[in-house]
Amino acid sequence: MSPQRVFGIVLLIIGVILLTIGLNASQSAVDRWSNFFTGHFTDATVWYIVVGISAAVGGMMMVLFGMRGRHA
Repeated sequence: MSPQRVFGIVLLIIGVILLTIGLNASQSAVDRWSNFFTGHFTDATVWYIVVGISAAVGGMMMVLFGMRGRHA
């Protein structure tokens, strides 16, 4: 297995973990109150979700297309 694919798997796992943390945090009492009064989640929750999605998509792309077109 190539190093790019291993890094992609690690990045995918980290992305899923961060996304899960962000989604769980969005259900917390603080975020519910913030969403109720401002219509937005807290900055930390939004960052967890955005970075989690980005890392998961990047990791998936590295796993799928890691060594395509190259001869190792």
